[in-house]
Amino acid sequence: MRLIDLELDLDVFAGPFDLLLTLILREEVDLLEVDLADIVITYIDHLERRGELDLEAATEFLVLIAALLELKSRLMLPHAELDDMELDPGEAAEELLARLLDAHRYRGVATYLAERLAAESGHRFRSAPLPASVRRASLDEASAVYDPTMLAAAIGGLLRMPEPVDVRHISVPRVNVAERLAHLRALLRRGSFSFEDAVERADRVTVAVTLFALLELYKQGELTWTQAEPFAEIQIAARAPANQPEQMSA
Repeated sequence: MRLIDLELDLDVFAGPFDLLLTLILREEVDLLEVDLADIVITYIDHLERRGELDLEAATEFLVLIAALLELKSRLMLPHAELDDMELDPGEAAEELLARLLDAHRYRGVATYLAERLAAESGHRFRSAPLPASVRRASLDEASAVYDPTMLAAAIGGLLRMPEPVDVRHISVPRVNVAERLAHLRALLRRGSFSFEDAVERADRVTVAVTLFALLELYKQGELTWTQAEPFAEIQIAARAPANQPEQMSA
């Protein structure tokens, strides 16, 4: 919880906590009339209602309350003893302001360092020196981690060409326009037929080539087709002679 969200309802002041601090520093509110215990109780009530504790906000609150208690204790002492104190009330107020500014700077630096640490989370550098036992090692004391023959075999395996992949089990459709033209002409000699009959149990490539062959035969005037309505079955028949009326619809 931010301190600006802490609403106070005291005998001498009602409003946010940060405004009360400002008025105290400007000496517009007498600190002797402010009950600091009520501020602490209000803060605890806020924490209980929220059900969570923000350590940074709690630390800031404790620092401010401690500074206010110190300043109020100086003001409550008899004036005769003020000469023996290190700071008078005015200087204590300035010290409180300086502490607030320092706390603000420390929070800013902590936020900056946390962001830098998160940005460099994938990199960690060794700052400690190497152990003395590994700083200097002679070649005689060094031992191989792997057997040289195993290392040579692994490198030799990288140099060998892999065996070709056998793709004989993969069926590749092979069809051409000439075959589909012959297929359509054979169907025409038997009579009319549907496009579904022409491409029965055919793959997608064969269907596409059959459609191209169908258009080629129509262009040459060997066949025509009819379709009762959109998306209905296409009926294909031989083209009527030139002296007979031709019926075609799409």
